[in-house]
Order: sequence, then C-alpha cells, then structure tokens
Amino acid sequence: MKESVSVSWLDKMAFETEINGHKIIIDAVSEVGGEDRGPRPKPFMLVSLGGCTAMDVISILAKMRVIVDDFKVHVSGDLTEEHPKHFYKMHVVYEFTGKNLPMDKLEKAVSLSEERYCGVSATYRKAMELTSEIKVNKL
Repeated sequence: MKESVSVSWLDKMAFETEINGHKIIIDAVSEVGGEDRGPRPKPFMLVSLGGCTAMDVISILAKMRVIVDDFKVHVSGDLTEEHPKHFYKMHVVYEFTGKNLPMDKLEKAVSLSEERYCGVSATYRKAMELTSEIKVNKL
C-alpha cells in the first residue's frame, strides 16, 4: 500500500495540497516572505500524531463499552535550535472527561494505540522520544 500527496506552489511562500479531497494551503509568515495564508508544515506532524492516536483510542474504548463524554488529545513537540530544525521529542496528553471512567481501560486503550495500532507513533518513535500521560476530568 502506498500513499502520496502533491504540493503545488501558488506564489511567494504559499503552497496548496489536497488530502482525501480536502484542500489545504500551507504558507509562511511575512518575516520569511509569506503572507500567513495557512499553517506552517511542522505543526501537521503534531496533528498527525494526535489524530492517529485519538482515533485509535476512541475506537478501542467504544469496543470496551467505555462511555466518554469528552476526549481531547494535546500534542507538544520540542524543536532543535540548529538547522535543520526538527522535532526531537513529542509529548501526548490524553484528556478524558466522563463519569466512572475505569483507569485500567483508559490505560489499555492508550497503550494499544501507542504500541500496536498508531502508524504515526510507530514512525515517530524511530526518530524521536515520545512520552505521554493520561488526565481524567470527572463529571
């Protein structure tokens, strides 16, 4: 199986891509010649990790019949100071809100995503340190 995207130059520092039928413009800030018409590329790496693991976790919890009222995944990344600037560490916070959320099942769902199902974390783990934590807000 193979996936691919194309990135087409619009003008200045702006580029357009299409992912699964959704158009996205990527741009730079004015200080480097852009017009801030869209996000920078590196944050998409954070979104990819957050989205991948979030989908896994919510799917696994549904199979476990765990009812979650709200669920957020926060991903932060540390960049190197020198060029090429790249992430050397990412931290994921799984934030669950609900009544009677069994911590053992939350931990199991997160663990299955991180260690078995999320292809993004499997790829990133080869390139950088990945850490995570679980936060629970009770209703």
